[in-house]
Amino acid sequence: MKAFFEKNPIVKDAMILTVITLVAGVCLGLVYEVTKAPIAQAQEAARQAAYAEVFEAADHFEAMEGFDSEAATKLVQSSGYNDDEITQCLVAYDAGNDPLGYVISVVSHAGYGGDIVFSVGITNEGMLNGYSITEISETAGLGMKATESEFMARFKDIPAAILEVTKGDPGENEILALSGATITSRAMTYGVDAAVIYAQSLGAGGETNE
Repeated sequence: MKAFFEKNPIVKDAMILTVITLVAGVCLGLVYEVTKAPIAQAQEAARQAAYAEVFEAADHFEAMEGFDSEAATKLVQSSGYNDDEITQCLVAYDAGNDPLGYVISVVSHAGYGGDIVFSVGITNEGMLNGYSITEISETAGLGMKATESEFMARFKDIPAAILEVTKGDPGENEILALSGATITSRAMTYGVDAAVIYAQSLGAGGETNE
C-alpha cells in the first residue's frame, strides 16, 4: 500500500482530503445537534418577548384557531402589499381569559438589507400597540434606527388605519420617515399596514384609507 501511494501521490492526497471532509462533516453534525435546541429556545424566547412588548396588557397568548399563513398573505398582497407575508397570528388574552386583540407576525421583503421580521399588536378596538422586531439587518445608524424607541413610538397608541410615509411634516395617518432610510421606513410602515388589513379582516376596529 505504501508503495502504491508513493507511485500515486494524487490518489493519496485525494484520500486524505476525503477523510478530512468526512471528519469535518461529522463534527459539524455533532455541533448542530448540540446547538439546535438552545438556538430554538432562544428564538422562541425572542418571539415571546416581542409579543409581550406589543401587548403589555396581555396575560397570555394563544395561536389563533384556523390561522392560514398562505391565505392571510394572499389577502394582504391582493390589497397591494406584495412585499409582505403574514406568518403568524396570536390572540392576546387578559388574566380573565378575555380576548384583547391580535399579535400579527409579518415578514417584509422590502428592507434595504434584507427581510425584516416583526410582530404588530392591534387591539379589538382598532388601536395600534406598536411593533417589535425580531430579525433585521439594515444599515447601522440609518435603517437600524427602526429598532429605536423614537421611530417605534410613531406606531404606538394610534388608530389602526392604513399609514403612508412622508419626509415632511406628518399629517393624519402619516409616518415621518427615518432620515436617510426611506426604504426601511416604507418596509416597516407597509408591513404594519399589512397587519392592519389582516386584523380588520378578523373584525378588529379601524378604518382603511381608500
